[in-house]
Amino acid sequence: MSLTLSTILAVSDNAAGATSEHAAAAEEHHDETPFFIMGAILVAFAVAISIVGFKKPDFPSSSGAARGIMALSVALVAATAFSIVYVSA
Repeated sequence: MSLTLSTILAVSDNAAGATSEHAAAAEEHHDETPFFIMGAILVAFAVAISIVGFKKPDFPSSSGAARGIMALSVALVAATAFSIVYVSA
């Protein structure tokens, strides 16, 4: 009888441990949607800048516009990198 009782208790402990591990894994999982959205925006921006750059060799026409485009590029890359860190954490 004690062998049966110890087996039941061991199975019960393993099941409880698996449930708590599964719950902990589910709590730590972040949705990947922000990364996919930011990645798509970054890709669309890169393609748009490439197309405009090929069609207009003097693009951007002023140094202020160039700085603005560079700032926007850095902001998009930083936001995409931040979303990668958020999803992986």
